[in-house]
Amino acid sequence: MDITQYKTIVFDCDGVILDSNPLKIQAYYDTALHLGYSEAQAQALVKYHIELGGISRYHKFEYFLREIVGAPVDEDKLQALIAQFSYEVKQALIHCEMAKGLQALRDATPQAGWMLVSGGDQSEKREVFAARGIADLFDAGIFGSPDYKDDILAREAAEGELKKPGLFVGDSRYDHEAAIKAGLDFVFLSGWTDFEGWQDYCASHNIRIVESLSDLIPRP
Repeated sequence: MDITQYKTIVFDCDGVILDSNPLKIQAYYDTALHLGYSEAQAQALVKYHIELGGISRYHKFEYFLREIVGAPVDEDKLQALIAQFSYEVKQALIHCEMAKGLQALRDATPQAGWMLVSGGDQSEKREVFAARGIADLFDAGIFGSPDYKDDILAREAAEGELKKPGLFVGDSRYDHEAAIKAGLDFVFLSGWTDFEGWQDYCASHNIRIVESLSDLIPRP
């Protein structure tokens, strides 16, 4: 794979830049319990989160209140869930493992703008990446929820920030679908994914698979 051909490289965060998927699963569970919901409701929230990897937390908590709790989406309850979840996740993201070879890959792709497009909260990702000293690597921007990935990619392409040919590096079905819709090539990172059935999905869609970001570094 000649990664030096791309003018823009788009990265997901959780499971790609940071090994944070298991921590986010725990954060959804802990958030529901902390705010007084039952263990069964917390487990149902986790199940829905795993099924919809890469989708905004705003959507997931709206679904949680409407479909799992069975109540109208009350704005105060929604904001309480989001605030508690943001607290839980931020602590985890600061300390979890970061992908090896990140700087080497950046050095090997000087022709490309790097863009982060995450299902996680945009301000949270910017704060965490700055604290971990990697924000400057993403010179084409760090973006996230409440905007959907499809909308972010379309907006940045229209504004000329997402230049093609482009590559999306992700670890979920939604990442692949967003890449295809945006006209980007796609590579699936398998090492940290929590996408159950990813092997069959990748095989059926003829998706290139690598285990980690360091596998994308061009070799002499």
